[in-house]
Amino acid sequence: MNSIDQLRIDTPEQIALELPLAGIGSRFLAFAIDTLIQSVVYLITAMIFIFTLPVGSSVLMFLPKLVGPALAIFILFAVYWGYFAFFESIWSGQTPGKRYAGIRVIKESGRPINAFEAVGRNLMRAIDGLPGIYGVGLVCMMCNQQSRRLGDFVAGTVVVHEKPTEDVRPSWDTSSQEISAAPVLAKVAPEELVLIETYLHRRWDLDKFVRVKAAVQIADRIKEKTGLQPEPHQDVDDFLEQAAKKIRDSCEFR
Repeated sequence: MNSIDQLRIDTPEQIALELPLAGIGSRFLAFAIDTLIQSVVYLITAMIFIFTLPVGSSVLMFLPKLVGPALAIFILFAVYWGYFAFFESIWSGQTPGKRYAGIRVIKESGRPINAFEAVGRNLMRAIDGLPGIYGVGLVCMMCNQQSRRLGDFVAGTVVVHEKPTEDVRPSWDTSSQEISAAPVLAKVAPEELVLIETYLHRRWDLDKFVRVKAAVQIADRIKEKTGLQPEPHQDVDDFLEQAAKKIRDSCEFR
């Protein structure tokens, strides 16, 4: 479930992540910084062509006179449309402005975005920017709890605040109240939860016989220690996923 200010992601490894969503304010700050950088690039490009075109025209008289202006327009076009997609592709969802503001674009699943998604979400800026000052984008962001603009919906992305890895960790110092609420789950050591999640993460890389044998051994160990039992006709992998979720949900995350 996602709260208004938090994005909760249950990863395939049964690790629950909670990331603070980036609001309009932080995203506007990032956009303002990126726009300022683009403006500086526009200015430098214009100055280069203004001061070098007269000299270059005498040397390159055999070229059409419109080559210089056409090249300048192409560079400005590339900067306008390629700036965001380029940086978000090579910096895993960040531009210089987003990095300064401490925010990042990620997939809804919590995974990093790829080049196709970076290009897709930024092509929609042509619509999000209408009729000016990102009117469509702002309205769209205010109409959904995750502050997503049209480009985010098209690419399946969200913008979140950066959260240091050390701030997302399980606390195994469960209180007596929590232990009394789930006494059998409290017996599971952190290493055993890591064992389950490591298996779930790498199971498809294992030989089928090895995978089944490992799953059964881990399941027997968890059943013996916690008393948890699979439902009738439940697959062993499904049981381990369910057990891992119950064990992790019984811990306090900071």
